[in-house]
Amino acid sequence: MEDNKEKEVVRNQVPNEDHEEHDEHRKERKSKYKEQIEKLEEEIKDLKDKYLRSIAEQENIKKRIHNERIQERKYASKNLVGDILSPLEQMNKIVSMKTDNELLKNFLIGFKMVNDQFYTVLEKEGLKEIDALNKPFDPNYHYALEKLSNKDLPNGINLEVIQKGYTYKDQLLRPAMVKINEWSDENGKE
Repeated sequence: MEDNKEKEVVRNQVPNEDHEEHDEHRKERKSKYKEQIEKLEEEIKDLKDKYLRSIAEQENIKKRIHNERIQERKYASKNLVGDILSPLEQMNKIVSMKTDNELLKNFLIGFKMVNDQFYTVLEKEGLKEIDALNKPFDPNYHYALEKLSNKDLPNGINLEVIQKGYTYKDQLLRPAMVKINEWSDENGKE
């Protein structure tokens, strides 16, 4: 207790100016520390924000990669199916030709059965023919090779399918090549 009294006496003996300087110096240090703390808190806040954004970005990348893998597996056979279509269509034309030769007819019937089986397998895999004949022209699924002008038929419909179009699962594999009926009242007035 005597030590405390001595310190108090010593403090009381120090002139007021020193006390003021000491208090001012202490306030400056407090202010400096406060600024440093605020600066560090702001830095922590920024680092937390960057960290959370980084985690969110990683999660988005994982989801995107997962979805891409699913899409790749889903459409893995797309190119193969597209490549097989042309030879199958040629075979379909051959087995559908008319002939009077009985022996040839029997061979064609057998080949037609095999051809139909190929189409059945492809349809089970997701191949679907685009129904285009006498349907309204849809640029998403049809490709117009020729325009005809017949006012007796509805405007904008497909009059003839030159080459069949197909979708594979929910993607366009090949558009249907069509002749489209297109006319207007302005046609022929010039």
